[in-house]
Amino acid sequence: MRTTERLLLRPFREEDLPTWAAMNADPAVMEYLGSPLTRAQSDEIATAVNRRHALDGTGFLAIERRSDGAFLGAGGLQHEPWYPDDMELGWRLAREYWGNGYATEAATSWLEYAFTDLDLAKVISITDAPNARSVAVMQRLGMTFDHAAELEEDGTTFSAVIYSITQEAWRGGR
Repeated sequence: MRTTERLLLRPFREEDLPTWAAMNADPAVMEYLGSPLTRAQSDEIATAVNRRHALDGTGFLAIERRSDGAFLGAGGLQHEPWYPDDMELGWRLAREYWGNGYATEAATSWLEYAFTDLDLAKVISITDAPNARSVAVMQRLGMTFDHAAELEEDGTTFSAVIYSITQEAWRGGR
C-alpha cells in the first residue's frame, strides 16, 4: 500500500469490484485498451492484481481518493508480454475522474517505488499512438518518447508509442 497527498494505492477490495467492472465496461475508458470487459473479466483482473502484489509488491493496484474513499481506478507497475524485461507503468481511471491529476499523482508514486525500492534502471509506458491523454501524463512524468511499435493483443494489432524514463533522468528531474 502506498499513499500520496490525495490518494491511497492499495490492493482491490470486494467493494471495489462493481465500480471497477462498470469502469471497464465504459467504451470511453476502454477506447485505447481493447474492448469493454465483462464483470467476470474485471473480477479476474482484480484477483490477479492482488495475487501479483502479494508476490512481489507490484501490480495494477486500486486507486482510492483519501478524502472520501472514492474508488477512482487502478494503476501501477507490471510486466507486459511485449517487453518482458521492462517494467511498465500504467493507469486506468473512471471517466468522471479524468483531468484532475490523479493519474499523474499515482504514477509519480509508482516511479518513486520503481527507482528507490526496486532500484530499476528504466521504466516504460505504452499506449495507443492516438491516446493523447496518456501521452500527456507520460510527458508530465518526465518520460520521453522511446519508440513506436506495432503490437498485438488478443489478435488485434495496434500502433503503439512507448515512452521511458531512466532512474538517472528521474533523479535528475526531482
